[in-house]
Amino acid sequence: MYLIGVTGGVGSGKSELLRYVRERYGAYVLFADQAAAGLMRRGERCFEPVVNLFGQEAEGPDGELDRGKIAGMIFNNDPLREKLNRIVHPAVREYILETIRAQRAEGTRLFFLEAALLIEEKYNEICDELWYVYADEAVRRKRLKESRGYTDSKITSMIRSQLPEQRFREAADFVINNSGSLADSLRQVDSRLEELSGRV
Repeated sequence: MYLIGVTGGVGSGKSELLRYVRERYGAYVLFADQAAAGLMRRGERCFEPVVNLFGQEAEGPDGELDRGKIAGMIFNNDPLREKLNRIVHPAVREYILETIRAQRAEGTRLFFLEAALLIEEKYNEICDELWYVYADEAVRRKRLKESRGYTDSKITSMIRSQLPEQRFREAADFVINNSGSLADSLRQVDSRLEELSGRV
C-alpha cells in the first residue's frame, strides 16, 4: 500500500482533489478532522474525557457534544485548548494507525491521509510521501467566504494560526498549485500518480 499525506492551508481546496482520487483511482481517503468528530460522538473514546473536561454544558440538546459551544469555550483559552488537544490528538492518531493497518490487510493499494496538522503532528513520518495543496491567499479567502460564509477577521485568524507557506513547501515531496481551475489541478494529480504508477 502506498500512503500519501495531504496538507495545506485552510481554503486551499484539498477536499475536491481527494474526492477525485477516491472516485477516479479508488483510493481510500481518511480526513483527520472527520475522524476527530467521529471519536467525539457519544459512546466513542473521546466523549467521556471531553465531558469530564468541560462539564455537562458541553453537551447539546441531542446529548452529543456541541462542538460550536466547545470552540467558544477554548477561544482565547490556550491552557484549555491544550487539555482538549491532549485528549483528542492521541485518540485520532491511534484511530488513523488502526485504519492504516486494516486497509493494508484488506489489500488497499492507495491510501490518502488528509490532516491540517499533518506536519505538526508528525504524520508525515508514517507517509510514503507528502503533498502540499497550495492556493493564493486571495483565492483561499474568496473560497472561504463563498463556501463557509466566514468573515475577513475569522479567515485572517485561521490563516495566521497555520504554518507559513515556506514550512509546507519544505516538508512536501509534491506541490499542487490549486489557485487556478479545478481541471488544471486534476491534471497535476494525474501527472503525479502516473509517475508513481510503478508503486501504486
